[in-house]
Amino acid sequence: MGSTSSMLTQYDIEDVQEHCNQLFTQREIVSLYERFCQLDRNGKGFISADEFMSVPEFAVNPLSQRMLRMLDGLNFKDFVALLSVFSAKASFPHKVEFIFKIYDADGDGKVTWNDVLEVLQDLSGPFLSVEQRQEVVNQAFKESGYSIDYMLTLQDFLQLWDKTGLTMEVEVPVD
Repeated sequence: MGSTSSMLTQYDIEDVQEHCNQLFTQREIVSLYERFCQLDRNGKGFISADEFMSVPEFAVNPLSQRMLRMLDGLNFKDFVALLSVFSAKASFPHKVEFIFKIYDADGDGKVTWNDVLEVLQDLSGPFLSVEQRQEVVNQAFKESGYSIDYMLTLQDFLQLWDKTGLTMEVEVPVD
């Protein structure tokens, strides 16, 4: 499975299924492998940030730069594991952990008021002023019962997102 030009063996498929907690069928894994090979233009066995940015839907995502730090250099197993968060079968905590990592820009396991403000800036662009963004984040922290100097943990995130009815699902096309 090191070279993208090779075919997946049954063992490889089962290994990837185990790595992603059985969230994809064997046919879906084969389909994802074909997409991985298309993205891995250099055939090196991993996808670079530039290759991810070649996907139009990803490139226009306002959070793409934040996600790139999680994506750059993914091999196929890690690519499938990352995509597993978008499976209808993925658990709620698995999905929230992914969102948490997007907010936690420095990877210290905590999300600060500034982290939330930066995500809102990425999402709103020039449509909200600095003051408007600050007010939105202040209000969100206040309504959630946190002070602006509180650092949110993954557990806090789970509790906050539990009230949202979060769904993040993408269907894997199977040819």
